[in-house]
Amino acid sequence: MTRLWLAFAFLTRLPVPRTAGTQQDFAAAIRFYPLVGAVIGALVAGVAWLGARHDPWTGALAGLVVWVAVTGALHLDGLGDVADGVGAAHGDRTRLLAVMRDPHVGSFAVVAIALQLIAKLVLLHALAGDWRVALIPFAARIAPLAWARWLPPLGNGLGAQVASAVRARDMTGWIALLALAIVAAPPLLAAPLVVAAYGLWCRHRLGGVNGDAHGAGIELVESALLAALLCG
Repeated sequence: MTRLWLAFAFLTRLPVPRTAGTQQDFAAAIRFYPLVGAVIGALVAGVAWLGARHDPWTGALAGLVVWVAVTGALHLDGLGDVADGVGAAHGDRTRLLAVMRDPHVGSFAVVAIALQLIAKLVLLHALAGDWRVALIPFAARIAPLAWARWLPPLGNGLGAQVASAVRARDMTGWIALLALAIVAAPPLLAAPLVVAAYGLWCRHRLGGVNGDAHGAGIELVESALLAALLCG
């Protein structure tokens, strides 16, 4: 259970038992990320549904607030760091990575985060009352397992820690559950395509993946899958 609680403690602000795990435990906690996503999805969809009984915009805003509050804006921070790096790099990968490591927030980060929040708000409004929203955070948090196995880590941060923690049986199990989710919500077929496209972008533009890239990817996959639900 140690690694499960570490996954919840890292990815959410939900009250969970305090756990003092090792660095190996922290890395292996990635195996439980999709389960954490399922809980996040249930909370977001439930609150959005309750709010939508009054008004679709109320439901969308309530769902978005819960989404940000439960995750502590963790992945939005990664999205902002990647946006700042890409915006300031001008094709220089060394500068890109240096800017990503800079704790200051630039204009590219502000714009990217604002657009992401607006996109989620509008999409949640369009999907008011749709129970399939609950599957989005689950599907999006399978992505870091794929990127950890596929892409080389950048530096010695989160990307390096989780690089060898994802086992083949972990991927097999979560992909099987994703397949069941696709049966219930066929538009989620877009998930593997979006995950692969972002992974290719990380390999080409960043040279690998780190914690910020994982966070940014989760946000982008979530928005893409919300759009897929809307179009489907």
